Amino acid sequence: MIDTGGIDVFLGLDVGKGEHHATAVTPAGKKAFDKRLPNTEPKPRELFAKLQAKRGTVLVVVDQPASIGALPLTVARDMRCPVAYLPGLTMRRIADLYPGEAKTDARDAFIIADAARAMPHTLRAIDGEDEMIAELEMLVGFDDDLAGEATRVANHLQVRKAGRRPLVTLLRPKAPRMAERLVEEIFAALDEQTVTVPGTDAAALIVPSLATSLTAVLDQRKLLAGRIEELLAAHPLSKVLTSMPGVGVRTGARILIKVGDGSTFPTAGHLAAYAGLAPATRSSGSSMRGEQPSRRGNKQLKRAFFLSAFAALGDPASRAYYDKKIAQGKHHTQALLCLARRRADVLFAMLRDGTFYEPQPAAAR
Repeated sequence: MIDTGGIDVFLGLDVGKGEHHATAVTPAGKKAFDKRLPNTEPKPRELFAKLQAKRGTVLVVVDQPASIGALPLTVARDMRCPVAYLPGLTMRRIADLYPGEAKTDARDAFIIADAARAMPHTLRAIDGEDEMIAELEMLVGFDDDLAGEATRVANHLQVRKAGRRPLVTLLRPKAPRMAERLVEEIFAALDEQTVTVPGTDAAALIVPSLATSLTAVLDQRKLLAGRIEELLAAHPLSKVLTSMPGVGVRTGARILIKVGDGSTFPTAGHLAAYAGLAPATRSSGSSMRGEQPSRRGNKQLKRAFFLSAFAALGDPASRAYYDKKIAQGKHHTQALLCLARRRADVLFAMLRDGTFYEPQPAAAR
């Protein structure tokens, strides 16, 4: 718990990409500031200085310390202001205690500040691990963008493949990891083609550029993967996460960013709901129509659990559970989602107890 005994003003920041909303309250609960701030250095620095000069010690509290919240926190530290953050799940629970249902930046900033004043036990200190996760989040986000770009360029290459004989020799040195598959597809198309498609000459100019772009993107992803692996390996929970079959560097990093040590989730069910893995009940009036996959939850975390479940099909225990669901009549995606939900329960227990993954004995399976 953070000691707030010597704090003279509590400044809550509802952070955003372009701007933040800042609300400051005194120990008595009176508002001392309530305005928007640009997500730049000068204005927050000016505000911190004014509050320090007029009020004294300023505690700066954000709802997320990574990425978009990193700049104001760095400025606050430079101004020697103590900092903390209120976990998002905790904030949502606290918000139910305040009047009004509309979610606005101003309301959220006030809740953050007032919770820090009245409920300091809900705050978390920001330490080196949080900064490590902030860097991980930035790198993983950029890696996701690069993955999308790689897919776009690769698809563009495939769309333009028919009737382009020079592509065979062009792709081998420029995209060796994709060359074999693309060349096979190209030869198949060429064997069936008896006419010259208009634009073939122009394609000979475009394809090398696309291949070069693809190579550059893949090289960037390789470089990022190395740094992400370093950061993940340095985190205390790294070995716990990666002990679970199917959790690699990228999925482990994504789970760590979104779940942390799991302490913000009271139960495994809460974690599954946050990840969008808890099934939603279909109903119409008094009629119950069974369950369907939830459309809510954190999509990035859900994707990480889904991909790790697919990668874990080589694990005997995971495969047995997947086969069981298939035998019950579920199709491939449904069975993988069931496996992902089960793995979320296991991961919650691992994080709670600080234990590594333990395969179930054959009898239990």
